[in-house]
Amino acid sequence: METIIGREEEKKILTAALQSRDAELIAVYGRRRIGKTFLIRNHYHKYIVFELTGIHEASMKDQLRNFSLALQESMGIPVAPAPPDNWIEAFRQLSDHLKAKEGKEPIVVLFDELPWLCTPKSGFLQAFGHWLNTWASRNRFVKVVICGSAASWIIRNIINDRGGLHNRVTQRIRLLPFTLAETERFLLHHGVKLDRYQVLQIYMAMGGIPQYLKQVQKGESASQIIDKLCFTKNGMLKTEFDDLYQSLFAHAENHEKVVRTLSKKAKGMTRAEIIEACGFTTGGWTTELFDELEQSGFITQYIPFDRTVRDAIYKISDEYSLFYLKFIEGARATGAGTWLRLSQTQSYTSWAGFAFEAVCQKHVDAIKQALGIAGVYTEASGWRHDPKKGDKGAQVDLLLDRADHCINLCEMKFSGSKFTIDKKYAGELDNKIKVFQTQTKTKKTIFPTMITTYGTKQNIYYIGRIVSEVTMEDLFK
Repeated sequence: METIIGREEEKKILTAALQSRDAELIAVYGRRRIGKTFLIRNHYHKYIVFELTGIHEASMKDQLRNFSLALQESMGIPVAPAPPDNWIEAFRQLSDHLKAKEGKEPIVVLFDELPWLCTPKSGFLQAFGHWLNTWASRNRFVKVVICGSAASWIIRNIINDRGGLHNRVTQRIRLLPFTLAETERFLLHHGVKLDRYQVLQIYMAMGGIPQYLKQVQKGESASQIIDKLCFTKNGMLKTEFDDLYQSLFAHAENHEKVVRTLSKKAKGMTRAEIIEACGFTTGGWTTELFDELEQSGFITQYIPFDRTVRDAIYKISDEYSLFYLKFIEGARATGAGTWLRLSQTQSYTSWAGFAFEAVCQKHVDAIKQALGIAGVYTEASGWRHDPKKGDKGAQVDLLLDRADHCINLCEMKFSGSKFTIDKKYAGELDNKIKVFQTQTKTKKTIFPTMITTYGTKQNIYYIGRIVSEVTMEDLFK
């Protein structure tokens, strides 16, 4: 058994399900390489008696052959049983096998990459639902776990099913990338000791994806790590992009088109703007497309301050996808030193600012903690006002709207040293606050708040203007 870093809430859910006096159906979903299987195998390692992993784009015949091999391994016999003719027969064989395992200990049955098992016209879901209803749900010691990277598929076909699986899911776990604190702990656990600025740079390039972080070797700087993983011939992240989307979605070219479009718009776009830019037509399929991308963690919907969901702004939220499209795809330079050279360009500066904002938006709880408002009900949002004739526009990427009649208007700035507010930026900040107050007509107190890497110099433009400050160190808590 390997040590599980983080995932504290998820482990509590899994433990409670294991100890419950009822049969359980636990749905675990999240994007590719997020650590779903690792979590289940290591937390339930003593209790898993059968495990079946779907094969990507395999036929029903091959999936059933794979089932017989999994059954052979579980039974511990030298020759695999004859592959069943259909899934009804397969689940009958599984029930017969599990009856022999019944006792006073929990029995965990794991179906990994379940969406891949559900091949067209195979009847898998119907057979699975029938098995749950007629056998598994009647045995309080049976704990069935289903995993899948196609998060929206799990939600649509399992959790929200109106047929045989209706209301059968007892626990659901959406596994998200590591936070900065968990990323640091994960790297330290693997012997990688880096200062937090370098950990932040790695996070901005590849996110808190465990399988990506496993590739990080000790004794290398962030620049060396990014060079090796992203700009060498055999680097894992050099070719990950196409595999990532193709393995998750049917018609993945449409999903990629949305992500590519958003990668060019740091401030985000409305759904209508994305549909127009991509040349899509409106309809149910686009709603499903956005849902699939959002549930899998590639894009995030933000409802602007004092607006409704109809005015929502979408932003790309997958760090690796943004980094790939910005630097890796079509890169002319490769090999050692590539990232160090790129980090001296204007493209790096614009990307770093965008990526740091995205990281901050994922760490709102840590920001609230640093501001001393963790116990205050707060709604995090953004806001923008498009300029009209004779008018000044403004955009705020993070607002913390508090129940105590205050609003933290957050400015997020990435810098290799202390950030300096100059006369020009001070004027822009004053205008932003003025436009926000005028357009929203808010009566709440505005607290201008700086979120930076190493803090902000307290010069004449800082004093009397900035009320609160959060640094990179706070994001790791």
